[in-house]
Amino acid sequence: MRLDKYLKVSRLIKRRSVANEACDAGRISLNGKVAKASAEVKQGDVITIGFGNRNVTVEVLTVAETVRKEEAKEMYRYLSEENGATESGEEK
Repeated sequence: MRLDKYLKVSRLIKRRSVANEACDAGRISLNGKVAKASAEVKQGDVITIGFGNRNVTVEVLTVAETVRKEEAKEMYRYLSEENGATESGEEK
């Protein structure tokens, strides 16, 4: 399945067009490499998504063309959620 479609079906990103734009902007990586929207997603892949100043990393558990909203969270497992904003240690 294409990466942009997987992100939409799993509801990690709300719309496929938004997922496509995120891939074009380089905010999505698949197995540690920046991925295009057309990249193939398989079970066991690791996806990292940059949402503003935080990164979410998930592992693909299943790949399905259509999924009900209640079952969408069963398609992936959260590995980590990092806040990209760090304290700069500036003195006042």
